[in-house]
Amino acid sequence: MTRHDALVQVIECLHAEITALKANDTAGLERATAEKLAAIEAVACRQDEAMTPELRALAEEAHRLNEAARIYVNLMAANVRRQLQVLAGNGTAPYRAAPTLAYG
Repeated sequence: MTRHDALVQVIECLHAEITALKANDTAGLERATAEKLAAIEAVACRQDEAMTPELRALAEEAHRLNEAARIYVNLMAANVRRQLQVLAGNGTAPYRAAPTLAYG
């Protein structure tokens, strides 16, 4: 596998991870992550190949997708933390509109 092919594989796996995260598909997430890690290892094994503008663009795309996945995971974790705090009585309750008073 060339460095180019490995980077393309990393990008495809990151897309699969994001899709699995959005669908709450843990098996799909585990599979995509394992495949991504193998592809990253393949990229690392090809350090002897010169960095071309195309390879740099692929690496930047992989980085952008990884950041998107990280942000999505952080948002999900914050939501779970908030829900657990509410369930435990340690957090604030979800927003509820205050009753309106009629002045007459």
